[in-house]
Amino acid sequence: MTPFRHLALFLLLGHTAASQPLDLAKPADLLTAYVKVRGSLDPKEETVGYVEGIIYAVIPNQPIRAIFKLQMYNIARFEPNDSGYSLITREMLAYEDLQTGEILKEWKNPFTGETVEVIPVWNDPVNSTNRSASFSIPWTRLGDGRICMHIDVPLFYPSPLKKAEWPKESRSDMYQAAELFQFFVSEKDINNRKLKSVPFDISWVRFSDFLPWMKMGDRPGYLMYSSRGWKVKGGFEALPAKIKDFVNANHPEYAHAPEKYGSPNMTSWKYYKKIMEERKK
Repeated sequence: MTPFRHLALFLLLGHTAASQPLDLAKPADLLTAYVKVRGSLDPKEETVGYVEGIIYAVIPNQPIRAIFKLQMYNIARFEPNDSGYSLITREMLAYEDLQTGEILKEWKNPFTGETVEVIPVWNDPVNSTNRSASFSIPWTRLGDGRICMHIDVPLFYPSPLKKAEWPKESRSDMYQAAELFQFFVSEKDINNRKLKSVPFDISWVRFSDFLPWMKMGDRPGYLMYSSRGWKVKGGFEALPAKIKDFVNANHPEYAHAPEKYGSPNMTSWKYYKKIMEERKK
């Protein structure tokens, strides 16, 4: 075989390997697909996942009641590491008036009659690590070349807000909630080796206890969040002006993902405790 034929064969094999679709039954390929969906294979590229929706109060023997609108986004990037990828993010959520859409600073609780301060979500960091050798995420092939990656996250752990210390904010020493994510993507985009990041549409549903700042004490019931959104082309600068202005006025660092991986993660319950304890100093 001539050198030219060796070269031609090498180029052909390389092209074939590069054009092979990802095998989502293989953990490493599935992680590559997930990184492209959730963020980007480029560690310098920040991506924004944005949702908007409604928060409902579910109270026994009462009609389910819408109480807030919400806008939320997570700004993220992935960094490769020795075993796979680190996901590095921060996220915020604003509570809005149902009629006006105004971002709320205070709210008259219709269940207690008390006017309370509204504490937005400022979670920094919200990070995780993913190993190429063992990565797993449920996914379903849909019609018309679409795939849904879905993550159900049931949560049950000791609450940062102990009932004895926070009787109006908490009714239990355990935190219980669930977050249900569905990412809808094009299988063709996932398999396009030229694309480091691919678009997604998202459904985000959350169930949780009443928020601490609602001051619901021992009242029965829970909150149900229903929202939908997408990966924002253009990142932070392409977010709705209202939410972008709110961030720039309060926490401008949320225009970018964190510079480096950190832990432990922040949660809205931990953030509330942090803010309240700082005010006591």
